[in-house]
Amino acid sequence: MFKTVLFPIDQSREAREAADIVANIVQTYGSRLILLSVVEEADSEAPATSPMVSPEAVAKLLENAQTLFSQQGIIAELLERQGKPAFTICDVADEVEASLIIMGCRGLGLTEEGSTDSVTTRVINLSPCPVLIVP
Repeated sequence: MFKTVLFPIDQSREAREAADIVANIVQTYGSRLILLSVVEEADSEAPATSPMVSPEAVAKLLENAQTLFSQQGIIAELLERQGKPAFTICDVADEVEASLIIMGCRGLGLTEEGSTDSVTTRVINLSPCPVLIVP
């Protein structure tokens, strides 16, 4: 059912909590797992102090996530891209023919006030495949 699962990760607590759901789905369906992290350009959305603007910090984040999954017997492929997170996530999902995107969510973007600025909401609206949001 879910041949390829794309799991975009960042430094958030919500992404770490979503990892358990990802592991469960990947193991249940024997899915290919692709971990994606986006190096953001420093701007109003990602200030220069954000760890997600550092390619080194993003590479370390991906390595740590890969180790976490390998400890559970899951082989994860790593992708690091640069750009705007929502658009990059959807582009990669299309490129790798993802069957499912699983994302953590802070919950703020799903409210009316935060919906225009939320990466999660943008991914839901632009995704070429189903998106599972883990609150």
